[in-house]
Amino acid sequence: MGYGDNLMATGMARGAAARGKRIAFGDGQAIKWDQHSAEVFRGNSNIAPAGSEGAQDIEWVDFYKGHRLYNQQDGARRWIWNMDFRPTPGELFFHKSEQVAAQRIEPGFVLIEPEVPAWKSCSVNKDWGAARYQAVADDLKDRGLRLVQFKHPKSKTSLAGVSQFPTLNFRDSLAVMQRAALYIGPEGGLHHGAAAVETPAVVIFGGFIPPAVTGYDTHTNLTGGADEACGSLRPCSHCRAALDAITPADVVSAALERL
Repeated sequence: MGYGDNLMATGMARGAAARGKRIAFGDGQAIKWDQHSAEVFRGNSNIAPAGSEGAQDIEWVDFYKGHRLYNQQDGARRWIWNMDFRPTPGELFFHKSEQVAAQRIEPGFVLIEPEVPAWKSCSVNKDWGAARYQAVADDLKDRGLRLVQFKHPKSKTSLAGVSQFPTLNFRDSLAVMQRAALYIGPEGGLHHGAAAVETPAVVIFGGFIPPAVTGYDTHTNLTGGADEACGSLRPCSHCRAALDAITPADVVSAALERL
């Protein structure tokens, strides 16, 4: 699972501890976490860690890497979306030191993120394009808004005139995001993070994945009018057309409405 999947898992686990339960993510026999789970689940008493398999208070949820509830893979071609799936906003339990560290940035900024994970074959179908994000940033800056982009070792695109803000890790990024007035960016880990920390968002979906499956009502989710979400794992003209149909003016208008 990626960061977004782990955040969706925390949404599935919401309220378990209040019922005297902990959620075990796995196949009913083994708890299966990925490389990001420990970071996202830290401090979350709703979730059972590995080694808890025999505990009397656990409830199993079969959501783990290779077995997600919102999709299944059709060979090497595409994802098939489960249209009955609906995400619950996740939650993070920040340590006091993380909250204090996040105060190094003044609140009220607009967080904008143009990048999609380069290592995913489907990412091209979610990439709106740096030039369009730049146009949005320029417009919002002209309106007197403060624009911020996260800076980390894997960053490849720096928007001109946008403050580049270094973050230490994903948790630190989301602690900082709590102080944002708005997030603008692609569907992915940060949009799930925005939902988890209750930051309004304008999310560029395009035609790859339907907002009904991984979107949130507290966000404005832009599809470019795509009548379906194809889930193609390869570069796709349908996804490109949907992204191209979303204009910078559309995003600016949605951002101003959310603000």
